[in-house]
Amino acid sequence: MKQAVMTVEEQLAAALAEVENLRTAIAEKDCMIRDLQNKLLWLRKKVFGRMSEKTLPADPAQLSLFDEKHLTDEERAQLDREVEEAEKTITKTITVKAKPSRRPLDTTGLPEKVFHIYPDGVLDGNGRLRAEYVEIGTDESSRLEKRPAEVYIHKDVFHKVILKSDMETKYPEDREILSPERPLVPVARCMAGASVLSDIIVGKFVYHLPFYRLIQQYRESGITVSDSTMGGWYEAAVEKLKLLYDILRRRILSSEYVQIDESVIPVIDNEKHKTRKGYEWCVRDAITGDVMFHYDRGSRGHHVAREILGGYRGNVQCDGYEAYDQFERMPGITVHGCWAHVRRKFVDSLKEDERLAMEGILFIRKLYKVESDADDKGLSAEERMEQRRNISYPTILMFEKWIKETYAKVLPKSRLGEALAYAYSLLPRLSRYVNDGRINIDNNLIENAIRPLALGRKNYLFCGNDASAYRAAIVYSLIGTCRAAGVDPRTWMEDVLNKLPYWQRDGKDLAGLLPRAWAKENQIGNK
Repeated sequence: MKQAVMTVEEQLAAALAEVENLRTAIAEKDCMIRDLQNKLLWLRKKVFGRMSEKTLPADPAQLSLFDEKHLTDEERAQLDREVEEAEKTITKTITVKAKPSRRPLDTTGLPEKVFHIYPDGVLDGNGRLRAEYVEIGTDESSRLEKRPAEVYIHKDVFHKVILKSDMETKYPEDREILSPERPLVPVARCMAGASVLSDIIVGKFVYHLPFYRLIQQYRESGITVSDSTMGGWYEAAVEKLKLLYDILRRRILSSEYVQIDESVIPVIDNEKHKTRKGYEWCVRDAITGDVMFHYDRGSRGHHVAREILGGYRGNVQCDGYEAYDQFERMPGITVHGCWAHVRRKFVDSLKEDERLAMEGILFIRKLYKVESDADDKGLSAEERMEQRRNISYPTILMFEKWIKETYAKVLPKSRLGEALAYAYSLLPRLSRYVNDGRINIDNNLIENAIRPLALGRKNYLFCGNDASAYRAAIVYSLIGTCRAAGVDPRTWMEDVLNKLPYWQRDGKDLAGLLPRAWAKENQIGNK
């Protein structure tokens, strides 16, 4: 009986061991499947096409590089030398610079208020030096002072006049009464003038102040404004500025070269009583620098990108977000990549594998060196294109060979593996800039345009609803375009809010009020 029990226990142990062996085998097969899947993904090149696609230079000498599967011994030796040199540069001793001396405050543009101070008892009743004293010299002392912003009521008094001769007529209805034309105001039935409206908008979107802080500032200046009142003023002003936003949007989307990116903006979900992640899309005219933001219920979906650029024809520069892949298939659109995004991924992998990551960075550094040299020499677009085809394109082909060789040495899910896969999948898009000297090597300039949104997000934290986020898109567009045109947003906005009602009344082309046209008319900023 005992023997039988032991047999059962042994059978159970054997069964458990077999289960464990099967689990191990399954795990090994799962690993093999994942490895094969990664290798299959690596063959996506057939989807994107060869580097020798028709949009790229058809140089047989260059294409022969592509046929090589690995770097040649000479190319590998050169790359090793460059890595060693880069490591020496990185690890060299850094000399700490001496702390610079404090520079005096530049006050040349400030008005001066001079006060004359005498010892007690030396002046007579008229403020003149008494006869028994003689002035023998002066000492001077200066300090910087500031008064709070002045808030005042602008009251217009309209005077009516009549000819004396008309006063003597028998019939009062025949008298001609002369009265001045009443000025148009930025917003009808609104107490706030253009200076206050522009102050609120600039305070919120240039200095990133939430409404409650703006209200505190006005309270310190002697006026108490409720949150609802200030919010109403702001909304009415933005509704007026939307006229210019619509014109700006059409102009940017008619440019032959734009850049596009998106950024997070938290929005309150009133139904769930919490914030949700929304997105502001930014499109930049890469030729003029003008920018527009687009908000569509906070969505980052492919349909939003299609809505923005669906009817566009020209060059589009973007990062690797998959929503932009659809433009590869749209007629009339040429998609360009961003080498800065590729470089960041290799930089992020430096701590993981410094040697290999540095090799990838050096390839990208060569591409940027071409751009830096072209800038220093002041090359034209045609000359820059020639430099790119002669130097940058062969470098990209060598970079592609290095990626294929290096990918076999790293784990696909590692940071370096992901950096390699990211760069490889986008190589055709990344390489197209060599064919047009006007196209930038990266998308950095549009990221600079988005930065104010990120700063605002840290201060006012969220938008109250979708309508608020939509109004923010309008204001960010106009302020960003002001900065691109070298125009002070406050000066521009106050002037434009005053002029808008008159231009509308007279049927003038409102495009003349856009920041770049306004700067030209006023002979300021970037002409």
